Amino acid sequence: MISDTMASTLKIFSGRSNRPLADEICQAAGVSLGHTEIQNFSDGELWVKFAENIRGADVFIVQSTQPPAENLMELLMMIDAAKRASATRVTAVIPYFGYARQDRKDQPRVSVTAKLVANLITEAGADRVITMDLHAAQIQGFFDIPLDHLYSSAVLVEYFRKMQVPDLAVCSPDVGGIKMARSYARRLDAELILIDKRRPKANVAEVMNIIGSAEGKNILIVDDLIDTAGTFVNAVGALKAAGALHVYGAATHPILSGKAYERINGSDVTSVIVTDTLPLREPAPKIQVRSISRLFAEAILRTHQNKSISSLFDIDKDKV
Repeated sequence: MISDTMASTLKIFSGRSNRPLADEICQAAGVSLGHTEIQNFSDGELWVKFAENIRGADVFIVQSTQPPAENLMELLMMIDAAKRASATRVTAVIPYFGYARQDRKDQPRVSVTAKLVANLITEAGADRVITMDLHAAQIQGFFDIPLDHLYSSAVLVEYFRKMQVPDLAVCSPDVGGIKMARSYARRLDAELILIDKRRPKANVAEVMNIIGSAEGKNILIVDDLIDTAGTFVNAVGALKAAGALHVYGAATHPILSGKAYERINGSDVTSVIVTDTLPLREPAPKIQVRSISRLFAEAILRTHQNKSISSLFDIDKDKV
């Protein structure tokens, strides 16, 4: 909780991408969500307005930037409007940073869109960014403004720790997620398994080899996001075929596009735990949501008070 004096300068606003999360963040922070007016004209063009005075305020704008691209445009316009309304500082709170998978030039004549988005946010006038579980950690270096990178493992690890799953092993569905999986395994005192996969084309994954033993173990697959769930469901099937007892999933960002819900519900996974960085499109019996609102609320309060938030990073100091 914060004092009345601090509350007069701290203001939290939300775009339309994930209003329920913004409401929970404000409740955890002990402040009221600020009033905005956002609408689309008949041709689809966006219009945004802060419906209260923010001159001299420390403004935090909560907005995930998942598709459609309108969510990103909405964030940029809110940042611009806040700067033009003489806010002292504008912080973009981006629970899910969209376009993060386009972080390198992996083939000729393609855009490094993650860098482009970082440039757009900076040029719009943001003074700082707070985000969570970037798909590639090096995206932090794409920004020329301070960025605070939070980790959902602070919430998800505690959940599985309380479950006390016996004979637990943590699995990374690909080589890129090995550091995250190692962090979970260390905290949960579990073994580590790696799946070697090959991707013939975008959004299509083929499981090739399991590195480590899954026989007679309960497996937790961890990843930063689940999109079409093709990789995830293939991993579940491969682990079950290799003798796994129960397979669980943990992912920060539930993108769940295409046939993801159908694939997860039809798979042998016991349950998948995700956070609310993105809203679920529909209820799913095998998907459970854990809120990361308190983590973001604490980061906002500490940023507002110019205090360190490094203790919230949940950094794994082991080297890969």
